[in-house]
Amino acid sequence: MVRQGDVLVERINAIPPKLKKQKPENGRVILAHGEVTGHHHSIDADAADWWKEADAKPDADQFVHVKKPTRVVHQEHTAIDLAPGSYRITRQREYSPAGLRKVQD
Repeated sequence: MVRQGDVLVERINAIPPKLKKQKPENGRVILAHGEVTGHHHSIDADAADWWKEADAKPDADQFVHVKKPTRVVHQEHTAIDLAPGSYRITRQREYSPAGLRKVQD
């Protein structure tokens, strides 16, 4: 398990069934967009396949199957190396007196 800002990357045994395969954006699998600056957490689209639930909300878990060694990159964080395999991508949340909220990166 590794974390990059507000994104948690967790190795899993297999991609769950009944997910919708996603299309990359400009050659990238975008795991999370920045809230203000346009920065993003992403993986090279040639290295991974990407899935979400068909009617997933923007902060729902995502899944990637990494086909060859790659890196999760972000403009303000150190890159994270990923070995081939399947991963769950979770946007982290934090507690505040007003209730749970997304961690903002």
